[in-house]
Amino acid sequence: MISYSLKTMVAHKATKRGIMALSQHQSMPQASAQQPTVSDDEELSMQSISDRGNNRTLAPHSDSFKNFMTQGWDDEHSQVQPLPSSEWTPSRLATLGKRFIGERIVIPAGQLKARNNDCDYAFRPDTTFVYYTGLGEDFEPGAVLVLNPRMPQTTVTGTADPRHTQVESATHDAMLFVHPRADQSTQDYYRSAQFGEYWIGPRPGLQELHTMTGIATYDIASLRDVLSKDVGTEAHAVQLRVLRHADSEVTAMVDEIRQEAGLDDTAHNGAMDDRLYEFSAEQRMVKDSYEIGEMQRAVDATHEGFTRMLEALPRAIGVERGERILEGAFNANAREVGNDVGYGTIVASGAHAPILHWMRNNGTITNGDLLLIDAGVEVNSLYTADITRTFPVNGHFTPLQRKLYQAVLDAQQAGFEAAQPGATYHDIHFAVMRVLAEHLHAWGILPVSVEESLSPEGQQHRRWHACGCAHHLGLDVHDCAQARYESYQEGVIRPGMIFTIEPGLYFKENDLLVPQEYRGIGIRIEDDVLMTEQGPQWMSKAIPKEIDEVEAWMAQAAQA
Repeated sequence: MISYSLKTMVAHKATKRGIMALSQHQSMPQASAQQPTVSDDEELSMQSISDRGNNRTLAPHSDSFKNFMTQGWDDEHSQVQPLPSSEWTPSRLATLGKRFIGERIVIPAGQLKARNNDCDYAFRPDTTFVYYTGLGEDFEPGAVLVLNPRMPQTTVTGTADPRHTQVESATHDAMLFVHPRADQSTQDYYRSAQFGEYWIGPRPGLQELHTMTGIATYDIASLRDVLSKDVGTEAHAVQLRVLRHADSEVTAMVDEIRQEAGLDDTAHNGAMDDRLYEFSAEQRMVKDSYEIGEMQRAVDATHEGFTRMLEALPRAIGVERGERILEGAFNANAREVGNDVGYGTIVASGAHAPILHWMRNNGTITNGDLLLIDAGVEVNSLYTADITRTFPVNGHFTPLQRKLYQAVLDAQQAGFEAAQPGATYHDIHFAVMRVLAEHLHAWGILPVSVEESLSPEGQQHRRWHACGCAHHLGLDVHDCAQARYESYQEGVIRPGMIFTIEPGLYFKENDLLVPQEYRGIGIRIEDDVLMTEQGPQWMSKAIPKEIDEVEAWMAQAAQA
């Protein structure tokens, strides 16, 4: 793989400065006898480790090359269209602005993250940035969204984007700061691996991103001046809030501006920033119709991915690392029809199934075992599904497997029935846990009564289901996790919320408190639910989960 990162460029410049310094040193008078001398080998070793990244490549730097590279290119016209999300982001921004009137809100997209040396992971923008800009896929590393507070009686001049007229006439101006295009007219075209279009291909510039998002777009070079304007401690001065975790460089800039303006109470500043993170998470709890549509697309794509895994199952049975054959089938589908997987795909066969987050996926799939698969496709807008199904490897459940599977299915249905408008996540949880505790007691596994186990002082049944059984779903697979406890677990379920219901039973291979035949069995059934005015709806109802339906699905896929 060829790569030439910005870090490499910096290293090259540092190396060049070091070479110049050495040349100047050599032209100076000879050191006295009392001064230590530096051998050629030692002199070469003075190049720091951080400066050596460019040692592996010889990049051209002549003036002739620089001039030659900026000539003789035809124009590249990027045919961009408004993103569908741009019809919905104005109301999201307006809601955010009304919560923080008079304050400047800073929401970075984040930076590329190194995978190894100068190779980066594929970029995924920060979830909060995506929600308020609509920029999914790999747009736009280093970008920063700013909500700039409007002063009283401020009027708008120039041409306003009609998609954002409402938010601009309310409390804030939305401003998107990005790096300009590094096209053939610039040296960064071939020198910058992050933005140079020689390396990454044409990317949208300021005008294109404005067209896509409807948000006024500016050169990132002006960010600091905008952030620092009118910040201070006096009356009517502007306060700053930043999404601290998204981009350490932007956070450091905000903290410097605060310090210079006399806002140096780090505890207070941190608390202010936390409230921004918290509010944005809680705002995402109720999905608009655009989000619901994207979630359904993700669920449908995930259904297709599960079918492709079942089609690959016959050739994965008995094969070393057969779990990865299925993982590869699902992940290929995710890349073909969406952006990527929404999280690390879990393919857990046999004794791996009771391991909640088994993602090594290097096991052999054995006839007669159960196979637990937890996977979700993330579509280009970055909304993700989250589905789990448990399959009998040979296509047919044994009587014991049927018994355990049906218990989990019963628990899920109880959770679904408890999930009504006005209910809480507690209600779902307790409904699921009661059914599981009743089954465990009936099988002679639970060492106490059902009621004692369900009491806060008991909880013995949680040995076999220690995790949660429901969570919000959206741009993050565990969406809205920064919300307050009272808004999440104790908050009422409202129409527009999307969440999972995912009970399970997990009998570890070395669990001496269960019968031998139970050990090494893990079962989870997970579906995605949309709350409506009329009650809950299974978004994933087309993905078979009843025992007979699962067996029929497997038989059909095996013939494909």
